[in-house]
Amino acid sequence: MIGRAMPETRSENSEYKISAVVVAGGRGRRFGGARPKQLALLAGRPVLAHALAAFEQSSAAEIILVLPGDRLEEIEREAVRPFGFRKVRSVPGGETRAASTRLGFAASTGNLVLIHDGVRPFVTPGLISAVAKAAAAKGAALAAVPVRDTLKVVAEGLVRHTLDRAGLWRAQTPQGFRREILARALAGADHAATDDVALLEPLGLTAAVVPGSAMNLKITTPEDLDLAEALLAAGPFRTGHGYDFHRLVPGRPLWLGGLEIPFEAGLLGHSDADVLAHALADALLGAASLGDIGGHFPDRDPQWAGLSGARLLAETMAKVRAAGWELVNADLTLIGEKPIIGPYCPAMVAVLSEALGVSAGQLNIKATTTEGLETTGRGEALAAWATASLRPLRPSSGPEV
Repeated sequence: MIGRAMPETRSENSEYKISAVVVAGGRGRRFGGARPKQLALLAGRPVLAHALAAFEQSSAAEIILVLPGDRLEEIEREAVRPFGFRKVRSVPGGETRAASTRLGFAASTGNLVLIHDGVRPFVTPGLISAVAKAAAAKGAALAAVPVRDTLKVVAEGLVRHTLDRAGLWRAQTPQGFRREILARALAGADHAATDDVALLEPLGLTAAVVPGSAMNLKITTPEDLDLAEALLAAGPFRTGHGYDFHRLVPGRPLWLGGLEIPFEAGLLGHSDADVLAHALADALLGAASLGDIGGHFPDRDPQWAGLSGARLLAETMAKVRAAGWELVNADLTLIGEKPIIGPYCPAMVAVLSEALGVSAGQLNIKATTTEGLETTGRGEALAAWATASLRPLRPSSGPEV
C-alpha cells in the first residue's frame, strides 16, 4: 500500500491494553450447508474455537466475538462455552464485514485493537504478539505472505495478460491498529472493503507488514476445511513425561493403576496416591502444555480428597481433549521391590484405558526395581515414570481398534 507512514512510538506494547475483535458474523454462503461454517468441525472442535483458543492464550485483555445475531446463542453454545474461554464476550454483527468490525470495535475497550477472521483457525499466539507489537510501533500492521503463484488476468475463460507478482502480498489477519487510527478509518468505512487495513487507504495512511504463514489459511469452502484436516493429520505430535513418588504406610489400601492391590501397606496421599495414574496424568498434561496435576487437582482443595486414579485420568483426559489433543500411546513403569504387579497389569490396563476412553492397545504398564537401593528398594515407597504421546484430535475420535 502506498501512503504516508504514521509516526513511530516505542516498539513495546506494554503500555497498551489489547482488545481482540474476532469477526465471525458471516453467513458462509460459499461454504454451503445448513450450519454456519464457524461451527464446522476441525479435529473435533469448531473452526471458531481454534481461533479463540489462540487469542485466549495471547496477551489480549479481552476478546470481542462478533456473531450473526440470529445464530449467536447457537454458536456460543457450541464454540465458546464448552471450552471455558474466560476473555470472550459476544456481540451481534452487521450485514457487511465493515459493519461487523465497527460493532465489535464499539464494544471493545482497549487502546490497541486487533481484528481477526474467526475462520482462520491456525493463527498462533506468536503471530498475534508480532502484529500487536508492530501496530503499537507503527500505528497499524497486518499479517501477510508474499504471492508465489503466477497471476493471470482472465476474461471470458481466456488469459488476457500476466501480472508482475513482484511486491504483491496476500493479506491475512490479525490486523492491528492503535484505537484512534481505527476509529478514523471506520468513520468513513467502505462497506465493500474485504479487510480492515484497506480502510486506511482513503486516509493516505499505511500499515506495517508482519510475515504471516501459509498455514494461516481462511476456511471459505469445504475444500479449505479438507486441507486444514490434512495439515492437522500430518502432525505435530507431542510427547510428555510424568513422575510420581509416594511413601508406603501401614493401614492404607494400596491403589495402583486404578486397582486395589492386596498388600501390607498403602501409599500416603491426599487422594488415593495411585503413583501410576498420577505419573500418567502429569505426562498427558505436559504433552498438551497444560501444566501439572498440582495445578488442576491441588491437595489443598477438599473436593479432591480420596480422588481415585481412574477419575483423575478421566478428568485429565477431558482437559487434554478440550485443548485439541488425543492419546497415541502411553508407557508406564512402576519402581519398587514389592508388590509384584505382573499378574495385575492386564486388569490395570483395562481400567485405565476405560477411564481415558482409549483402547487397551494404547497403554503399556511394567515394573522395575532399584535392587534394594534407596527408599523404593527398601520397601518404604513406590515411584512411577510415564511417557505419553499426543496428536491433534480428529473428528469423532474414540478408542482405536
